[in-house]
Amino acid sequence: MDQGTIATQPERAETGSAGEPQYRSADERRTEGKALREVVPRGAQSHWEAPKDRRDPIDLLNDSNTGRQPDLIPIRYGRMMASPFAFYRGSTCVMAADLATMPVSGIKVQACGDAHLLNFGGFATPERRVIFDINDFDETLPGPWEWDLKRLVASVVLAGRHIRLAESDTARAVAATARSYRERMADYGAMRALDVWYDAIDVERFLQEMETEETRQRVEERLKKVREKNTPEFLFPKFVEHRGTAPTIADDPPLIFHPTAETAPGLQSRYREGFESYRASLAEHVRVLFDRFAFCDLAMKVVGVGSVGTQCAIALFMASSDDPLFLQVKEAGTSVLEPYVGKSEHAHHGQRVVAGQRLMQSASDLFLGWGRGANGRDYYVRQLRDMKTSAIIEDFDAADLRAYGRVCAWALARAHARSGDAAMIAGYMGSGSAFDDAMQEFAQEYADQTQRDHRAFVKAVRQGRIKAVIGS
Repeated sequence: MDQGTIATQPERAETGSAGEPQYRSADERRTEGKALREVVPRGAQSHWEAPKDRRDPIDLLNDSNTGRQPDLIPIRYGRMMASPFAFYRGSTCVMAADLATMPVSGIKVQACGDAHLLNFGGFATPERRVIFDINDFDETLPGPWEWDLKRLVASVVLAGRHIRLAESDTARAVAATARSYRERMADYGAMRALDVWYDAIDVERFLQEMETEETRQRVEERLKKVREKNTPEFLFPKFVEHRGTAPTIADDPPLIFHPTAETAPGLQSRYREGFESYRASLAEHVRVLFDRFAFCDLAMKVVGVGSVGTQCAIALFMASSDDPLFLQVKEAGTSVLEPYVGKSEHAHHGQRVVAGQRLMQSASDLFLGWGRGANGRDYYVRQLRDMKTSAIIEDFDAADLRAYGRVCAWALARAHARSGDAAMIAGYMGSGSAFDDAMQEFAQEYADQTQRDHRAFVKAVRQGRIKAVIGS
């Protein structure tokens, strides 16, 4: 099978010699997963030690800047200097290279590629329900399920250290995260295929995972504010100014600015080619809705940590004077996983991101689609914000980190169960704590590695080897 396709399709029926469909039961697939321990013991996944030929992380980061806007790269590096956790968020390419040196069970899923704590959050479905799920898919590709889980548990350790929790509290949060993934995967392995696909983590289920009434009230207050701030009445005056009679996006350099014809070749045609290709990617009924809106303006917007320097933009469309639509346009490049798992079956990287997102999320944005700009770059498009919210880990205590790790692991298990063999993965992990213990050891050791890499990164900035702008 091609490396760019998913290697396990558990519910697919095969035809037997008599022409009758043949299915492997969940018990049979769990047994197959358990047998994989003889090839790759669970303990073999626990220990991280940098190989002697490990590439310099700074060289990997510099390689990842290819195609980025040069004047924004120092902003990217400045944001990564802030803490080991910020460095971790921006150095996905480094961990991908490291994970590729470690043993895996051999079971593939549609992997997120960057499943750290802050790439999960709440957002509105097309039916206007708020659900909790993975919300970043820039690096998605079919790959080992362990890679996503290891990125998640290591981020729990770094988050715990970032907010200065006791090491014992952080260790309990990691254990809770690993256990949640294992137990949820066992549940999904026993469920009917359609029930897995229908499953979603809504607000009520999310709140049930929180350990204190105080936290539940804080989450509900945050969601109330998010709903208020994601209305057109809030977004329009925040981002838009009028020059004459035409509404335009207000500049706020260096984070929001209008591009030049040199940096955005589609400027003269008002990005007609790019938005026509995006429109073609939408379902027919969504195209009817999209056609009600007329393009007004586009401005570049610096977002995130790892995405800084890639071309990201806000586009304003209007159906009438008081009826705006804000779309976020993000450049989609080669996944950091590609050197290790093979190319995507999608030649268009925007389509790769959208296909992975639709496969992993229980519900996706109504306007999610992809297009290609006049500059030849690939993009994917979704609504700006639309009730999107993510955790503010600086507000966490030990109980919050445990609870949030559990629910992130739940969302990750559900996403993996949609594309991979949940019963086989569950069989490999088992019903005891052996795999949890392995993830806990890995998470601690890889967090130590990230802290060493961050120190080397800061030293390189201070020595002038690389340039960073702090505070943007």
